[in-house]
Amino acid sequence: MNLASSLFPASWHWIMLALSVFILSKLLLRAPWRRLQNGSQLNLLLGFIVGLMLLWSMRAGIKPGLSLHMLGAMAATLIFGPWLALLALAGALTGISLNGAVEWSAWPINFILMAAIPVAIAHLIQRAIERWLPAHFFIFIFVMGFAGAALTVMLQGLTASAALAAAGAYPADYLLAEYLPYFLLLGFAEAWISGAIVTLLVVYRPDWVAGFDDNRYLINK
Repeated sequence: MNLASSLFPASWHWIMLALSVFILSKLLLRAPWRRLQNGSQLNLLLGFIVGLMLLWSMRAGIKPGLSLHMLGAMAATLIFGPWLALLALAGALTGISLNGAVEWSAWPINFILMAAIPVAIAHLIQRAIERWLPAHFFIFIFVMGFAGAALTVMLQGLTASAALAAAGAYPADYLLAEYLPYFLLLGFAEAWISGAIVTLLVVYRPDWVAGFDDNRYLINK
């Protein structure tokens, strides 16, 4: 979703701006920048940003702010880790803002709801799966890569809908009936695309996937 600034009161914009500045400052301090000194990793990140820009540009709209598009948060988190995943989604958001798809005044709100929260959800799902499920290749691919991607986009839709309702942009009953159900369908598409990307990289270039460890998922399995 590409949220319009007019959907939120001024107080929301200031709060989201403060949160964005705080999170971006943490990103600057904690991101593993040394990984990007490797040319292939940098090219992968830049290519991922361009791919996300294309995916986010292809969206279906219901009403202003109620658009649907792929997210890519789980794939980005598994491939780059949470901090570089956040950078990738922030870069894609900046790119579609440059081409006019998102208002610059709405960048902080979209950053929180389309980048920061989804990456946090994806990372929490990843940690929960690593803790509670067996360390197996198919668990990584199908549960984390496929099901985790679907769950991430559905929870992001729930969070964004709650924010729209809390801000008074749309009635909660309207969002429940006319908007949230579409995230179930979007979840299936997200699962297949994100899962396929992660699978291809794990099979052909496992060293490009930060969340994948041969010793954990393949050795003695």
